[in-house]
Amino acid sequence: MSTWSVEPLLLTSTRLSTFFQGCILSGASGFFFLRDARLFLVTSRHVLFDEGSGHFPDRIEIELHIDGDNLARSTGFSIPLYRGGQPVWRQGGDGSGDIDVAVIEIERAALPEPTIYRAFMPDHLPGALEAIETGASVLVVGFPLGFHDTLHHMPVVRQGVIASSFGLRFQGQGFFLTDARTHRGASGSPVVTRSISRGGAALDPPWLLLGVHSTRFDVARDLDRDEALGLNCAWYADILMSLTG
Repeated sequence: MSTWSVEPLLLTSTRLSTFFQGCILSGASGFFFLRDARLFLVTSRHVLFDEGSGHFPDRIEIELHIDGDNLARSTGFSIPLYRGGQPVWRQGGDGSGDIDVAVIEIERAALPEPTIYRAFMPDHLPGALEAIETGASVLVVGFPLGFHDTLHHMPVVRQGVIASSFGLRFQGQGFFLTDARTHRGASGSPVVTRSISRGGAALDPPWLLLGVHSTRFDVARDLDRDEALGLNCAWYADILMSLTG
């Protein structure tokens, strides 16, 4: 299988593994964001550092395609998380606290030649006047429980809908809700909705980047009588403009 037969959306996401002193800790998802020729890896901040669970990896590894004519060929690309004792990632925050999004700039010259990927860009972010309706269909593109096409190293896609008013900060936090079936390992996945163009210009890939999937959202409930809500937090993707500036 070659890149000519694959939807570009699937090449925006990458499988991410975290390590500490050479031992693997966890799996997650990430995606690429390109701004002014600078390439960034985007994921959830808790993938890189989570004091609550005692998760403190010292490096991550992402999987990259290296042959446009044969997607079965891939390689791991290692990224140390600290330089001189300081974290290499940028994370967001506001008056309500931390935002569960982090970015790491990737030195493009250090990538294998060739590296086959696609990236979202600022044009893929929805504008302030863009009408994104409650109930609009969204896709979450990632690696739930690490599951993926192990031959072609491709993510899988879960379908959902926007479950809160898009544009409002749900309960004062910088995220909106999605109603979708998700699992561990999907943290850091892009949340997208279909859009062909912006301002008359074609989008490539033809999707709006709405958010970054973080975690499932639940409430206190009777575990014997009540099912989980099945809702998820997706942090607004416009934070990427602050983190990549």
